[in-house]
Amino acid sequence: MTGRIVVLGATGYAGGLAVEALVRRGARPVIAGLRPQALAATAERFGGLDTQVADVTDFDSVRALVEPGDVLVTTVGPFERLGFAAARAAAEQGAHYVDSTGEVGFVRAIHERHDAVARKTGAVMVPAFGNDYVPGVLAGAVAAREAGDSARSLDIGYFVDGSLRRGRGLSSGTRATMSDAITLPVTVWKNGRLEDQRAASRVLTFDAGARRKAAMLATGTEVLFLPPAFPHLESVEVYNGWFPELSRAMSLLSAVVNTAVRIEPGRRLVAAVTGRSGGAPGGPDAAERSRSGAHTVAVARDRGGAVLAEVHATGPNVYDLTAELMAWAADRLASGHGEQPGVVGPVEAFGLETILAAGAEMGLTVGADPRSRRPV
Repeated sequence: MTGRIVVLGATGYAGGLAVEALVRRGARPVIAGLRPQALAATAERFGGLDTQVADVTDFDSVRALVEPGDVLVTTVGPFERLGFAAARAAAEQGAHYVDSTGEVGFVRAIHERHDAVARKTGAVMVPAFGNDYVPGVLAGAVAAREAGDSARSLDIGYFVDGSLRRGRGLSSGTRATMSDAITLPVTVWKNGRLEDQRAASRVLTFDAGARRKAAMLATGTEVLFLPPAFPHLESVEVYNGWFPELSRAMSLLSAVVNTAVRIEPGRRLVAAVTGRSGGAPGGPDAAERSRSGAHTVAVARDRGGAVLAEVHATGPNVYDLTAELMAWAADRLASGHGEQPGVVGPVEAFGLETILAAGAEMGLTVGADPRSRRPV
């Protein structure tokens, strides 16, 4: 028996792309949200989908959307402010769950709150199932597997092939999230445990195509999901190099901003600046998205720092890739093909080989990069 797929956030940018990807797969998702007129317009655009009014922040409202075996897909963020009711509703109802969050604090929180319940109800919950952070998990898992038990550290860098044109290739939600992230701690796996550090406090360079690119310390669920699978890893860190030429400047800015927020006037100034940084609603159109592709690099090293394996995950534009990944996961979960209930990572939910094969079908290739200067 196939469960229904319900999408929260379908009238927004990321949610609309996810619905489009689902419809291309032959699915007929129910779209849910607060604004009936916007829902009706979106439903009509995709050939007359069913709609349901619901408040993403209201537990009872979201719980009424799903039954055991259904799939709840949500793109409504910021998730630490708006996402907890949906996650709780899925866990308690035994509905599977997929989201687009890039907020590792949210992922840690729903694991602590709902993992045990989801295991009892049979809900497979896979947060952050898009470019944040499936490519890094896959590349990291392959690199750790190739490196073997001698691997002690794993560094993962996120880049783009092509151009984001100084931010014009980003959605308003991404710009706001990136701006807010400069004041939030970054979680790393260090000395066999999770540790919070200052965002952008370090800059690392990677072979990302034909040249080395700088990236700043950033957040990523790789630090949560890879160490249990590869217990010999003592360190896992994630870096963002979307704008490599700004990485060192952002590192300095992070130090200044995090000092400023220790006093009330500084907190007010930072809040005012980051609150206005989202730009116009929406995101890049198909032509703009075609200017860039996703590129993630995972480097496994031994205790002395020698490179044991380097793996690249390359694919289409980050928004297109996120939509395709979420649609694939929702479709697979709706047909009963989740492998492990609970709040889990991509590999636990679907199996490494299965998701590698699915990624290849949507243009996400994982392996050596022939353009890289470093032999693999």
